[in-house]
Amino acid sequence: MVLDHKLVIADVKLIADFPRYMLYWKKRFTEQPITDFCSVIKTNSEGPVEQQEHYFLLCDALPEDRILREQLQQRRLEEVLDQQQKERDDTMFHRACMFCSEEFTGNRSSLLNHMAKEHSFSIGLPDNIVYCNKFLDTLEWKLENMQCLYCEKTFRDKTTLKDHMRKKQHRRINARNHDYDRFYVINYLELGKTWEEVQSEDDRELFEDEDDDWSDWQAHPVCAVCLFCEQQAETMEKMYTHMEETHEFDLHKLKTDLSLKFYQQVKLVNYIRRELHQCRCYCCQERFETKEELVQHLGNTGHVMQLPEVSHWDQPQ
Repeated sequence: MVLDHKLVIADVKLIADFPRYMLYWKKRFTEQPITDFCSVIKTNSEGPVEQQEHYFLLCDALPEDRILREQLQQRRLEEVLDQQQKERDDTMFHRACMFCSEEFTGNRSSLLNHMAKEHSFSIGLPDNIVYCNKFLDTLEWKLENMQCLYCEKTFRDKTTLKDHMRKKQHRRINARNHDYDRFYVINYLELGKTWEEVQSEDDRELFEDEDDDWSDWQAHPVCAVCLFCEQQAETMEKMYTHMEETHEFDLHKLKTDLSLKFYQQVKLVNYIRRELHQCRCYCCQERFETKEELVQHLGNTGHVMQLPEVSHWDQPQ
């Protein structure tokens, strides 16, 4: 496109679905002149006219292009989150450990926790990962081909490779290898943010515990904030209890009654937060002067557990 058609597309690597992006603009260029959409760049502007060339820059400074990129990003995000939900719920997972002969059946977290605890090899929290089987296939292929997962050097046999990874503390993946980006959900959430940043954010202390369940992963202290007031708690369970006892809001019940998937729970919580921030009742849409008045209204009318139609809050934004 650059050589034959003088078309430059900015930030190509950040376009979530490049084939769809191309199809869209191919159609638009047949409807209107390319100059309606692209900035024109003149090369060698001070030289002879016959040596000057005009290039066309297509980038997200154009609102239409920006909207298209965001829509493609949103579509890809929803596909990835659906896949992640299937992997969360999958109880048929079966795979052997890459470093020993032990096999794991059930949820992927049991294998990932085992590798982290027994072999000091962590690829991150299970909740951060998508396309887990492909990820593990990629890593196993490297090991089978005598390649170190961190420095990616190749060795003559497995014993030499094993000694190298142990002595050099190379039981981790290469932070500069962007082939791993597609296996971390964060890369579908924010344009340009790398999985390496997430891995450092989500580093966890593993305790000497024999249980191979999700409790093996110990999070850094974080504060959960109440939807309806300024109350904070160290754990979500304490916050759930506070909201139920103080505000009669039971998120677990809503999740069960509405059969909410993980992504839908995120949407619902964000919708309620937004409505409360705007001092508007999420049930009847009545506005109030202060958040305190709104919270009192929710309690007095029983609207706290009454949600509008799903179409109101089950939205990408």
